[in-house]
Amino acid sequence: MKYRWSLAPAQPLLAGELARRLQLSPLLVQCLLNRRLDEPEAMAAFLEPRLKHLADPLRLPGMERAVERLLAARARDEPLVIFGDYDVDGVTSTAVLLEVFQKLGWRASHYLPHRMDEGYGLSREAVRNCLQRFPVQLLLAVDCGSASREVIAELQAGGVEVLVLDHHQISDPPPPAFALVNPRASAPGAEASAGGGLELCSAGLAFKLCHALLKRGRETGLSGADTFDVRPLLDLVALGTIADLVPLAGENRILVAAGLERLRNTPRPGLIALKQAARCPARLSARDAAFQLAPRLNAAGRLETAEDALRLLRAATLAEAAPLAEALDRQNRERQELERTITAEALAAVRARFNGASDYVIVEGRPHWHLGVVGIVASRVLQQFHRPTLILGGDGGHWRGSGRSVAGFDLAAALRECDGLLVRHGGHALAAGVTLAPARLEEFRGRLNAIARRQLSPEQLMPSLRLDAEVGLEELTIESLAAFERLKPEGQQNPPVQLVARGLAHQRPLQRCGARQQHVRMWFRDGRAAHEAVWWGAGEESLPVGCFDVAFAPEINEYNGVRRVRLRVLDWQPAGPAAKNGSA
Repeated sequence: MKYRWSLAPAQPLLAGELARRLQLSPLLVQCLLNRRLDEPEAMAAFLEPRLKHLADPLRLPGMERAVERLLAARARDEPLVIFGDYDVDGVTSTAVLLEVFQKLGWRASHYLPHRMDEGYGLSREAVRNCLQRFPVQLLLAVDCGSASREVIAELQAGGVEVLVLDHHQISDPPPPAFALVNPRASAPGAEASAGGGLELCSAGLAFKLCHALLKRGRETGLSGADTFDVRPLLDLVALGTIADLVPLAGENRILVAAGLERLRNTPRPGLIALKQAARCPARLSARDAAFQLAPRLNAAGRLETAEDALRLLRAATLAEAAPLAEALDRQNRERQELERTITAEALAAVRARFNGASDYVIVEGRPHWHLGVVGIVASRVLQQFHRPTLILGGDGGHWRGSGRSVAGFDLAAALRECDGLLVRHGGHALAAGVTLAPARLEEFRGRLNAIARRQLSPEQLMPSLRLDAEVGLEELTIESLAAFERLKPEGQQNPPVQLVARGLAHQRPLQRCGARQQHVRMWFRDGRAAHEAVWWGAGEESLPVGCFDVAFAPEINEYNGVRRVRLRVLDWQPAGPAAKNGSA
């Protein structure tokens, strides 16, 4: 796939001044500027994330009211049920809340909906089943509920008070919950901003709720509140935050930075067993959590029920946890095979009808496609075509599916414009869910494409390769690359450092490697320095020739105890005339 290179504007004067004040390299400062940090204090806080910099949890919209109601329930020994969700964010949030509630004396139960049988969130069927099992008058909806107006109105009218702890988009008008704790909500004196937690997912919000309960509990004499330490919960919070792909900026950066340290050395038997099953490295990274741990926890909810994932996280011993982790590992392999099969079918279906000039959104569905993997398949199709993509599977008389979008196209907003064609919809700008009658599929596809053609330019349908700076090869040293470690953990709104070097030539012949010769090793020079490079999965891509520019991610490669700079190639293009004339 060809990329549209997007090089951040160089700011040498500002970067140089800030580098002197902060005693950092100008290149590192340029990367911080590219991440929308332009004040010394903000840069310093970003590079040194600390829990003490978390905002007061009681400033979140709805938090005061939720805390008062929960403390009243504790004082009256009133039972409550936590209604969670089946993804990693929902499961880790539920685990965090159960741990705190049960240790501090709440009579708390939990309910996780079944993806296939009950659908997403506070569906009527799931709520009915929940209350039949736990006939309570207080329900805490976690990672769902912000758009469930009708169901919450019915519950409130029936004498069940609902607290919502969620980060998804809120319906208009909002649901009539007793308390709606959602950073997107507006409330007098509340902060709906980065400092006020707008970037938080539900795992982060669960942590903030626990913090707020303890803070208020210490003031009111709640037994155990004065000695309870919330920091051991951060392994679960970090895992939920990383898995939910929310921005790793603001408070999320603080929670994940602290949580990753906990996750690497967690005493939690379930996470120890999960790391063993996933064969994770000792120095666990955010990427390891995202691509090794999260898919295994998600596998349970995708194919059956998320109860096993929750049981794993709450396991008291390694003997209890190990078979659960092994079962999730097997389910994940089943999920991967199912995903590969459906992805192949979906790509074939798209290619059979695709018209790049008019198809700005891809919508495909088949009655036999498994609902547990349609979101992953949508991501795979988007990677191939770089178009907003919705993939749907059969669900009784309706089809249900998930969508993924590209920058510049708010998928949740577009679905709201299609409301009359849909049974149900909701989600975020870049990821959303939908339910519709199969007979409306063609009309839905046409409506969405009309919206996208109005909002997207052809250039936005070509993937953009974000580049932090232009560098000479001599600037890439072990020391300069080690400094980039301070930017971690990487994720949404804090991507890995990617650079461009111009006017390069081959220092020696390239080498193909890998079982299928699918990778390429190269050695680049620019007249001042030379470095090894590797292009993973280059396959049949055209390779650099003559004088060329290369986009790459810099990395330190260690082999036999020797550490060297290496460039991981992302793309290349012929060098311009200036680079050709200046190349040695």
